[in-house]
Amino acid sequence: MSAEPVLTSDVIGLTKVAPFSRRGFLTASAAVTAGYTLAAGPVRADVIKTDTDGLTAGDAKIKVADGEMPGYFARPKGVSNPPVVLVAMEIFGLHEYIKDVTRRLAKLGAFAVAPDYYFRKRVDLLRISDIQQLLPIVNSKPDAELLSDLDSTVAWAKSQGGDTNRLGIVGFCRGGRTVWEYAAHSGTLKAGVAFYGPPVDPPNPLWPKSPTQLAPEMKAPVLGLYGEADTGIPVAQIEALKAALAAADKTAEFKTYPGAPHGFHADYRASYRREAAEDAWSRMQAWFKKYKVLG
Repeated sequence: MSAEPVLTSDVIGLTKVAPFSRRGFLTASAAVTAGYTLAAGPVRADVIKTDTDGLTAGDAKIKVADGEMPGYFARPKGVSNPPVVLVAMEIFGLHEYIKDVTRRLAKLGAFAVAPDYYFRKRVDLLRISDIQQLLPIVNSKPDAELLSDLDSTVAWAKSQGGDTNRLGIVGFCRGGRTVWEYAAHSGTLKAGVAFYGPPVDPPNPLWPKSPTQLAPEMKAPVLGLYGEADTGIPVAQIEALKAALAAADKTAEFKTYPGAPHGFHADYRASYRREAAEDAWSRMQAWFKKYKVLG
């Protein structure tokens, strides 16, 4: 009998949300047709859609140590040497919300690229409807491989004319954790923005150190954006991460939104909170401008 998948704090925050009415949500078939994941639950009918006017956008093929990793990119047309911003996805794979975020970043002047670093499992994560089936797949991703994939994505963006001297990373949910991990790894990163990235990991030999344990190793300033009502990430954990960074004399800022749940920026889910999401996006832009990622 196999063990139950470990519920990580980001998943707890996703699955324990306030009740909501299904009115105003797409049917499952319509959500899949639009390119959204099934495992995250119902998709809001008024989801944000960003066009490609003024952009070049599409699929990417990124050379990695053991083959070719798919990805999605968006960049402003006619702009040479744009800054590079990595987009670290949630556990749900490279679905339409993450692609839309890359387009939003491109509208701000960035060469944004979202690598599909779960591709080795050869499973279409978008078509998995049960989050319990998803967990063994995403929890088996080793940090060492993840960080190598991100380095390969940076090298690909540079080969395509991106300015990796102005490198940023933004991530959501599990991707928020990835931001903290990459900020401790990369010597070229200029700044990171972590949306509700778990500060503490469950026991997993593939994840040697949690973001809080990595505080003394941070090499780039990170902005942490969290929800006070996140059922998977207690405010005490956020404060402990903040204290660890301060003790190590590392540059970081935090904003915790009162009443906001996990996934408050995810405009396709019931967890979306417009006011918090818009404020957080503005803070992200200001952070990237402060550290010379965005112009």
